[in-house]
Formats: sequence, structure tokens, C-alpha cells
Amino acid sequence: MTGGKYCAICKIVGLLVGLGALNWGAVGLFQVDVVERFLGSMTTGARVVYTLIGVAGLLKLISCVKCCPCQKGGCETKK
Repeated sequence: MTGGKYCAICKIVGLLVGLGALNWGAVGLFQVDVVERFLGSMTTGARVVYTLIGVAGLLKLISCVKCCPCQKGGCETKK
């Protein structure tokens, strides 16, 4: 992914992965789970958020070895 142009899915995935990383950082540093604090412990809402962040993480890992279809011809480093 180069050039600063990303599709909407890439932007959402990046946002969710970033939010998940910040949440885990808060857990590690301050023992505060932000998702749990706002949505409750394993409520339906919290489970949805955790699931979305998990799927985003999986997509981000896949993007390390496979180019996103939105990058037509712009994935030289992942051949």
C-alpha cells in the first residue's frame, strides 16, 4: 500500500487495528479496558467491537503477504 491512496475498507481496517492497539496499550499500562468501560464486560456491543477489531487484525495480517485489490499495480513490494 503506497502512495497514500487507500480504499474505504483499508481505511476502516487501519482505524480498527489502531483502536485495538490503543485499547491493548491502555490495558497493559493502566489496566483499563476502554471497550469494557464503555460497553460493559462481554455485552453484545463489546463482543461486536472485539469481533470487528479481530477481523480487522486478520485482514491486516493478510495484507502483509497479499496486496489489497484497491492497489491496482501499486503493490511492488509484495510480489
